[in-house]
Amino acid sequence: METPQKSPNSADKDANTKVGKTMMVIAWVAGLALLTQFFGNWEQKKINPNQNPESYQSGQVTQTILKRNRAGHYITNGEINSTPVVFMLDTGATDVVIPQQLAESLDLPKLGRGSAITANGRVNIILTKIDKISLGKIAFYDVRASINPGMGRNEPILLGMSALKQVNFKQDGNRLILEQAN
Repeated sequence: METPQKSPNSADKDANTKVGKTMMVIAWVAGLALLTQFFGNWEQKKINPNQNPESYQSGQVTQTILKRNRAGHYITNGEINSTPVVFMLDTGATDVVIPQQLAESLDLPKLGRGSAITANGRVNIILTKIDKISLGKIAFYDVRASINPGMGRNEPILLGMSALKQVNFKQDGNRLILEQAN
């Protein structure tokens, strides 16, 4: 009994089918990766609507305008000593409060030890000082801060009153307007 032979066209069709299936899988993977990136960025903008804070300088006043996120917080990108970081404005925090791992990567000086009362109770902290904090065009200099070992590395830095006392601020609807005299 003879086995049927495949025609040369049949072999080409099999190869084309394999290439087509491979291309389909690659297209699906690329599409899913793009959707993941899109929705990840979209979600990040909901958490931090101030990726590039709106900032103006006019005469003797510098203004930075922040949008409130869906949870009611003001979270914004900024800088500590020219290194990009994320802040959450916290008028209930006496100082600027930084997670320990982040403070170490920023190479902040350890000036002493202390304790603070937080929403989670009393915590031990490390005292430090920040040379410069930037929020848009607003700059804060020689800011008292504390390093909190209990905060996670990816938590935003709490921008407390040791910095915010250097500006006037007012809430206008879903915006917070920070003003600093030049």
